[in-house]
Amino acid sequence: MIDITWLGHATYTLRLSSGEVILIDPWIDGNPSYPKDYKLDRVDVILVTHGHGDHITNVIPLAKEFSPQVVANFETSVWLEKKGVKNVVGMNKGGTTKVGPISVTMTHAVHSNSITEEDGTVIYGGEPAGFVVKLPDRRSVYCAGDTGVFSDMQLIARLYHPELAFLPIGDFYTMGPKEAALAVQMLDVRKIIPVHWGTFPVLTGRPEKVAELLVNHPNNEVWTLEPGKTVQW
Repeated sequence: MIDITWLGHATYTLRLSSGEVILIDPWIDGNPSYPKDYKLDRVDVILVTHGHGDHITNVIPLAKEFSPQVVANFETSVWLEKKGVKNVVGMNKGGTTKVGPISVTMTHAVHSNSITEEDGTVIYGGEPAGFVVKLPDRRSVYCAGDTGVFSDMQLIARLYHPELAFLPIGDFYTMGPKEAALAVQMLDVRKIIPVHWGTFPVLTGRPEKVAELLVNHPNNEVWTLEPGKTVQW
């Protein structure tokens, strides 16, 4: 079993039974859906899908506090290293690397990727990505990052067989419920946890709409979490 905690928007943790914590796309400062008074007590690995502020804002301070391994695409990893982050793994799509007790494969994502400097300058951050995380118990988790639906999700299913997927459903910046429901079917995944929804008014997609669209697919469950409430899987 692993502990899963959604921390609002697109930030969440996977805590292994051995204690290690994998943190995905940390956005704490300024995140209106981050649970009040929630404090991270350990971070061993940070996965960064892309450099937008709602995914990367707290990578640097958390890296300094916990000294985790940080995995990102090559261009974003170079930027992080210039900011003083240590133990950065800069990889690219299709590659697999082992970080601590897990292995991580970088996958495609349909989105954009830029990083905003403190002076407001916007720089290119390389291509956005998702990750397939292979757990020590051999189960696989698909962390899609920000993306629209794309047909090669069928290849992710065929190659990596994820049993759980974190999918954005909010619409406007990512896919909405209609596209997410199709993504679930292409991934052939047992459970999905919706993320990147409800944070701002423009993110209109809701988990219940995805569930409604999957009513004729009983093998695909929409698992809606509450920010800060830990569940086991």
